[in-house]
Amino acid sequence: MPTTLPVPLLQRRHFLLGTFASNCSSGMSVTKVPERWQNSWANNLALARMLDDAGIDFMLPIARWIGYGGETNFHGDVLETVTWATGLVAHTRQLTVFATTHTAANHPVVVAKQIATIDQLGQGRAGLNIVAGWNSPEYEALGLKLPPDHETRYAYAQEWFEIVQRLWQDPGTFDWQGEHFQLKGIHSHPKPYGAMPPILNAAGSGLGREFATRNANFLFTPAIDLDRSKDEVAELRAAARAKDREVGVLTFSHVVCRPTEQEARAYLAHFGQTHADWAAVDNLVRLQFAHAQSFPHDLLALIRDRMAAGHGGFPLVGTPDQVARGIISLAEAGFSGTTLSFVDYVLEFPYFRDTVLPILRAHGLRDA
Repeated sequence: MPTTLPVPLLQRRHFLLGTFASNCSSGMSVTKVPERWQNSWANNLALARMLDDAGIDFMLPIARWIGYGGETNFHGDVLETVTWATGLVAHTRQLTVFATTHTAANHPVVVAKQIATIDQLGQGRAGLNIVAGWNSPEYEALGLKLPPDHETRYAYAQEWFEIVQRLWQDPGTFDWQGEHFQLKGIHSHPKPYGAMPPILNAAGSGLGREFATRNANFLFTPAIDLDRSKDEVAELRAAARAKDREVGVLTFSHVVCRPTEQEARAYLAHFGQTHADWAAVDNLVRLQFAHAQSFPHDLLALIRDRMAAGHGGFPLVGTPDQVARGIISLAEAGFSGTTLSFVDYVLEFPYFRDTVLPILRAHGLRDA
């Protein structure tokens, strides 16, 4: 199979939309309401088919190995992302599906073949989300030790990804002698269906952003203050261009869309405040402070409510017009796209599809 075939997601020039964390129990909402997301295979398949038919661009999963505790044990039930992506690609026609992989827990030779296999199945619709590691209890659960410094984490991730890249591109067999890997006589066939699968990396630290702008097609970062985001996105794109690369900056959003603003805000208060799983929220915030720089630490304490409602995602709350205007504001800040989450994706996405997407098309953000 030739290696010059186009990659569908990378050909799209409109504002990208995807979903996030539907493989995880409760999705992105740390809530106790009974209608919270049930991450069954049947629900994920129903969602993928809806997204595919609606022209949504991608699905992005979270790889989790233990939950966050609290009454719901938020993210305690998680569909493994490589097998999840394989199944969804097989049942869709145009949707790109990412697999999320922790470098410390997955050998690069294995991952290279897994992603190439999914890409063959989907004819260019597989993506790889690389996680260098941040969640110390998960490392402990796997019998690993999280390096305390970002330098070690990203040096390991860089070598890991260079091996994956070479396996995807090198037609022959080769040896690898590096700091973290010593490999002999390795190769990987099949290759990806076309060119390199799209690479995504969530990065908050300086070293993380250096890794993402060097290696990824998309850098994933929160949008908390859009004035701040506008400068941040411009700086990230400039850093990528200094390396002769173009990197899109994506963010994540939580949607509560209703016919009236009053209905939307009442439901937000219901699931995201009154019935939030605050013990799980506080565990999540504590771990972010201790081990990660995904969120700016000077803002993290200010967004506890956002952590409950949508894992800290940008709030898209209100009428269809208000939600659309929120998405437009993300585009105006320079973002290339956003993921979407809902308390119940399958129940709520159709209203978003029927009422918000036409506004975005009329505004020129989405292809007609």
